[in-house]
Amino acid sequence: MNDGSPSPDPARARPRRSRLRSVLPDLAPWHASADFRRLWLSGLVSGFGSFLTFVALPVQLKDLTGSAAAVGAIGAVELVPLVVFGLYGGALADALDKRGLIVWTEAGLGLLSAALLVNALLPEPAVWPLYVVAALSSALVSVQRPALDSLWPRIVAHDDLPAAAALNSLRWTVGGVAGPAVAGVVVAYAGMPSAYAADLLTFVVSLALVVRIAPSPASHEAAKPSLRSIAEGARYAWSRKELLGTYAVDLAAMFLAMPLTVLPFLADDLHAAWSLGLMYAAVPLGSLLVSLTGGWTSRVHRHGRMVVLAAALWGVAIAAAGLAGNVWLVLACLTVAGGCDMVSGNFRGAMWNQTIPDELRGRLAGIELLSYSVGPTVGQVRAGGTAAWFGVRTSVWSGGLLCAGAVALLALCLPGLTSYDARTNEHAVRLRTRRAAAGTGAPVGA
Repeated sequence: MNDGSPSPDPARARPRRSRLRSVLPDLAPWHASADFRRLWLSGLVSGFGSFLTFVALPVQLKDLTGSAAAVGAIGAVELVPLVVFGLYGGALADALDKRGLIVWTEAGLGLLSAALLVNALLPEPAVWPLYVVAALSSALVSVQRPALDSLWPRIVAHDDLPAAAALNSLRWTVGGVAGPAVAGVVVAYAGMPSAYAADLLTFVVSLALVVRIAPSPASHEAAKPSLRSIAEGARYAWSRKELLGTYAVDLAAMFLAMPLTVLPFLADDLHAAWSLGLMYAAVPLGSLLVSLTGGWTSRVHRHGRMVVLAAALWGVAIAAAGLAGNVWLVLACLTVAGGCDMVSGNFRGAMWNQTIPDELRGRLAGIELLSYSVGPTVGQVRAGGTAAWFGVRTSVWSGGLLCAGAVALLALCLPGLTSYDARTNEHAVRLRTRRAAAGTGAPVGA
């Protein structure tokens, strides 16, 4: 019935909806794979809890020691387990069932959260358990992450991998925004035990989800875990200069310009202790804003150029945060930095997932883990030491400027990174053809 009101013009409505879909995240992997949904939800839940501990542990160390160097030393105790178990964890991911590795390491991480809770409930909490738990957590995460990262290409269609990377980034950033923001309130008003107890609960929920994913046994072409198999993965990575570029750029950016370990001291320097939770949440908030508008990433093919540009801008934004004297301006700079980091991470992930063969995926994921984890881990030591010697502000802004310069130099030295094109790269074309011929273009666990 016509009530006299003008009817909508379908020709105008369709382009508007199309433009909206081109900006919003592509949900194709979510609709196509039940295992993708389970892993995504598991990561969302446990990630939220891990961010609670991520804020609570350095704050507890700061309260117990009052030393920026002591807080920065967390990175030192995490480094050796990260390197050793990251490389060996990659070999395990290629040789064993990936689901089994994920389940057992998730259970172990939950037990470590319980240990932090017990320590926090003591009348006089000890300092040494914080370092022990940090080291053991680093070892377990280093075994788990290669299994997780090498599983995504098995449960997501090849052409949907960029969309899956964007959705995984969205999952991480939701926890990254909510976790630190809630942690600041929980730590301030409910205390450390409440933060650790909430983290333990999230691991219980996460474990209930991951046990339901389908088994993912080793490829018949995968090598047994050994130094030789690890070296084989390293040789392959060395032969791929565009991959080396992604590792080097991320390592430089995180080592030189990761300020998170000194944020408690920066908040004090700005006379804004109330802003600590917001500071920790600002970087994930920027990442979340990019993830929510990540539909455009599927239309970009020169991934290497985006990695370089975004990493350089990350450094510039961190430098601006160190120079700013207003807490709200600092928060804005950290938010911009988080958005740049997410852009770089999305395109690094797309390059890795679309070009690395399945039988090497775990070992290369172990190398990837080192590239995006060693940088922040060692960067904590750099940031804490620089802050102790030269002041918190200098630690932040100098690292940002050094990052921008280092990324520009790496781009000049590794032209294969900036010339990478997903449509024509020989490794991307070969893997796309191989999966199509094997009939594995569709996800499993659907």
